[in-house]
Amino acid sequence: MTRIKRGYIARRRRTKIRLFTASFRGAHSRLTRTITQQKIRALVSAHRDRDRKKRNFRRLWISRINAVIREKKKYYSYSRFIYNLYKRQLLLNRKILAQIAILNRNCLYMISNEIQK
Repeated sequence: MTRIKRGYIARRRRTKIRLFTASFRGAHSRLTRTITQQKIRALVSAHRDRDRKKRNFRRLWISRINAVIREKKKYYSYSRFIYNLYKRQLLLNRKILAQIAILNRNCLYMISNEIQK
């Protein structure tokens, strides 16, 4: 019987995965089975951490706003500030409020004073 040469499709698939894992250490960038496992693991981690990044930034913004608000008044907190914002129907998101808190504290103090009245 004559020898049958395999096609190039499987090799092309493997080289594509190898290019993805080229920067990984040790067998994670050399052996085909571990390469496929590590690619799946990397993509799962990336998907999970995209949501985690949003969560972490929200926590950071909240802590920044809270720190600046508590500086001025002892018994005024972040939760009361946000409650008063919603009550007054001022639509400022936490990212913008955190930037105001860092760059221009007086402006945030003015906003909180206006809301309390």
